[in-house]
Amino acid sequence: MPSEDLKDSKMAANAIKKVMPMLDRILVQRAEPMAATEGGIVLPENARSKMMQGTVIAVGPGARNHQNQHITPLIKKGDQVLLPGYGGTRVKMEDGKEYILFRESDILAKYE
Repeated sequence: MPSEDLKDSKMAANAIKKVMPMLDRILVQRAEPMAATEGGIVLPENARSKMMQGTVIAVGPGARNHQNQHITPLIKKGDQVLLPGYGGTRVKMEDGKEYILFRESDILAKYE
């Protein structure tokens, strides 16, 4: 069903295009937890640990400092980031997926 996958990805892209985070906020899609162990044991939903990493989907234009100067965000769309265990604002999009809005200062690190 490649056409359905293509349709789903287009729908997700359109839903994301409608969202532009404000100021220093960053829209992140949390990585999916492992559904099975390396040995092949399937983990039930409540036993899966929350992933502390994600992919940046959209980035706001940046904050302003006390002199009203623009501060450019250090994080870019597509970056892989480490997330805090708690915090952020959960957002459910038209594509049915859940994303999280964080302030740039809440992001712990980015990695490659």
